[in-house]
Amino acid sequence: MELKNLRQTLAAQALKRQMERAIKAESAPFKPPAMDAGRTARQARERFEAMPQYQQIKIMQVGGDKLGVASPFFRVHEGIAGATTRIGGRAYINYSSYNYLGMSGDPLVSARAKEAIDQYGTSASASRAVAGERPIHRQLERALADFYEAEDCVVFVSGYATNVAAVSYLFGPGDLIVHDELAHNSIAQGAQLSGAKRLIFPHNDWNALDALLRRARREYRHALIAIEGIYSMDGDLPDLERFVEVKTRHEAFLMVDEAHSLGVLGRTGRGIREHTGVPPGAIDLWMGTLSKTLAGCGGFIAGCQPMVEMLRASAPGFMYSVGIPPALAAASLAALERLQAEPERIAALQTHGKLFLDAARAAGLNTGASAGYSVIPVITGSSLKAVHWSNALFEQGINVQPIFYPAVEEKTARLRFFICSTHQPEQIEHTIKIMAQLAQ
Repeated sequence: MELKNLRQTLAAQALKRQMERAIKAESAPFKPPAMDAGRTARQARERFEAMPQYQQIKIMQVGGDKLGVASPFFRVHEGIAGATTRIGGRAYINYSSYNYLGMSGDPLVSARAKEAIDQYGTSASASRAVAGERPIHRQLERALADFYEAEDCVVFVSGYATNVAAVSYLFGPGDLIVHDELAHNSIAQGAQLSGAKRLIFPHNDWNALDALLRRARREYRHALIAIEGIYSMDGDLPDLERFVEVKTRHEAFLMVDEAHSLGVLGRTGRGIREHTGVPPGAIDLWMGTLSKTLAGCGGFIAGCQPMVEMLRASAPGFMYSVGIPPALAAASLAALERLQAEPERIAALQTHGKLFLDAARAAGLNTGASAGYSVIPVITGSSLKAVHWSNALFEQGINVQPIFYPAVEEKTARLRFFICSTHQPEQIEHTIKIMAQLAQ
């Protein structure tokens, strides 16, 4: 057994080195081939399989085969996925769903979506500015604006595109965008596309941000600070009050991505502002997604009326994209109303998150900096171990996904658990028991 483990460890290290080379090749500047380059070298420029991105995929596939590790990804769920799911005809305890409050599959939410299909069909069928506007769109936006105590709100068809479109449109050359090093890729992509100067500060370190802005702020016209309400990999929270102080001191805009904190934090689910007691108007851009707590698909930006009007009138990611399907808008509106009418769902989620976090730590599992709400990692410290544990749990009727290199550093490879209000204490206790056995 020890020899087998040694071989697997050596193979995993070799795989990591191959991945590092492929990633380096992907980011390397292009060098034109020599004039006398052979036909094979010239043809490689016309073949997708010669691209470094594809080589990364093949390295992972070949490496998995050599290590005897089955891929845990793209498993097909056969029904509603929440605290439980069905895969291959078998029931599983499920920790790979953003269905935090059980709204996806809720009878009232589903009924409202079906009513919208009967009235509007299955698609907005055009950009909202052209011919895709429906009453349900503005009803949802008005409800979200009221929820955030903001002047207005605009809904985009994709959560990822919301960050990309808003950040890249509102800021540009001559501006400064600074974001947390663990901010979502969509924020980083929006910053890169904007043409603004992009700087990164250490995770949740408002002191470092303050120092960075003292050095750089005066060189730029507008400045944006982008952080998250709950970070999607680690499940930890920023000290929002301190970030507000920094943004005020340096005359910057502050954007908070609430993808994983809306409906999760605060007694009534109003997110990190309710959790921390920071006034909603202290944040300039509230961003959120509709695909998690709100049981739909898409994203939104809430804030002052001029900012929202600019996005609605001119942001390419809104103007040149189809409107969110009316059925999904109706589902998210119903979920938002249900969230406000049933705060016991939020209380249940918070109770279950604390139970999982406390039990995991008591069992000696490394949960990192997680605050114990919607996202709780169990750090394995090895990509190979993360995949092995995921597959072992799957055999025991527990579905949870691994996160490993290059998505995170090798030493922070992990299993990422998403907690739902509909999880039961006995499911959590059973999961931790199996995890503790794997860790021995």
